[in-house]
Amino acid sequence: MPLRLVFMGTPEFAVPTLGAIVGGGHKMVAVYTRPPRPAGRGMSVQASPVAHEAKRFGLPVYMPKSLQGSSAVDAVLAHHADAAIVVAYGLILPKPILDVFPRGCFNLHASLLPRWRGAAPIHRAIMAGDRETGVTVMKLEEGLDAGPIATVGEAMTERVSIGPDATAGDLHDELARLGAGLMLRALAAVDKGALRLTPQPTAGATYANKIEKSETRLDWKQPWNKVHDHCRGLSPFPGAWFESASTGRIKVLRTTKASGSGEPGRVLDDALTVACGEGAIRLLELQRAGRQPMRAEEFLRGMPIQRGSVLH
Repeated sequence: MPLRLVFMGTPEFAVPTLGAIVGGGHKMVAVYTRPPRPAGRGMSVQASPVAHEAKRFGLPVYMPKSLQGSSAVDAVLAHHADAAIVVAYGLILPKPILDVFPRGCFNLHASLLPRWRGAAPIHRAIMAGDRETGVTVMKLEEGLDAGPIATVGEAMTERVSIGPDATAGDLHDELARLGAGLMLRALAAVDKGALRLTPQPTAGATYANKIEKSETRLDWKQPWNKVHDHCRGLSPFPGAWFESASTGRIKVLRTTKASGSGEPGRVLDDALTVACGEGAIRLLELQRAGRQPMRAEEFLRGMPIQRGSVLH
């Protein structure tokens, strides 16, 4: 028997899961997402990607600023839903909301829990140099991503190797796709009463704090691998960046390991090899403010960065 579901999500990462559930034959009675906010180059007010997808399916969309208070609980109760699916919603669900759903609230989280609980698990996994990550289905409880992990024989996870030059954007798209299928399998188990819950271990728990603007500037004094992981972990958004006297602020979107050494930040050749505290990296893709991303060779045609110059 199809489940009556409420979906709660906001960014592009949540869109594949919403589509998979709708296509899977369950009854989606409501979609909750964050209210419209300024976005894009012109900072015009835009509805979330999930709102757009829900409207494409003809689903009712709700955009409360908060889920606190009795009126919010009453509104959710009115949907008479069996369960809720939460994917990067962006609002904390208080216990009275969690208690509304008789079959539970299930969250798709973009890490191998308990590693990288919190707001920026994809970014932090790459920035830390992790070689593997994944997606996990867990049941929401009070606390930050600390609820029990859903299992059907084994933990409901999908594992992904992180390539040496993979960016957060690359990983985001792969995890969103895998997560959609994983959540669909979890819901099938919920429907059959076959889903089990395993408490998360406390050992190995780490926290993926929100990315702050203050940590996006590149520090060329770090070893090459730290600089490389920093660039790809923040790509494409918010973007790691440097400044030079000739270019102003430039985002670095793709890099790779290179040969060479020198003063940190020194450009070593005409192909944008840059010395780090140890070793060097090559800049492969860059973006000027207000412009589209460019491959390094295209960027250099319009904005030369001379060999021997120093990036800050």
